[in-house]
Amino acid sequence: MADKLHFNLVSPERELMSADVDQVDIPASEGWLGVLPKHSPLMTTLAPGMVLVTNGGEQTRIFVRGGFAEITPAGLTVLAEEAMKAEDIDAETIAAKVKDAEEDLADAKTDEKKLAAQQALDKLKELQAAL
Repeated sequence: MADKLHFNLVSPERELMSADVDQVDIPASEGWLGVLPKHSPLMTTLAPGMVLVTNGGEQTRIFVRGGFAEITPAGLTVLAEEAMKAEDIDAETIAAKVKDAEEDLADAKTDEKKLAAQQALDKLKELQAAL
């Protein structure tokens, strides 16, 4: 049997994946990081983007926003602030939400409401860009 990398991806809501896989590519804050079995130990922060999990010729995509990745001899663990499987994301729905968020930002009257609207818009645009 070929070497496998044990991979866990956890968000505050749930564990999205726990499996032995061939490779995981993560959007680290310093750039893309490809992780294979027997990778050197490392800890890094995550940038918003898609985690690409490759196993047996199949690829699973999971969007993450923020968090940490830790590589140890036992495998790779991703602790994401927010995560969702790409198959659960509808591009048209996200585009409509971006448009609504842009309108909310334009309509915001106070600095507090403008900041909240801008943060919501930024999160949606990060998700949209990852698709």
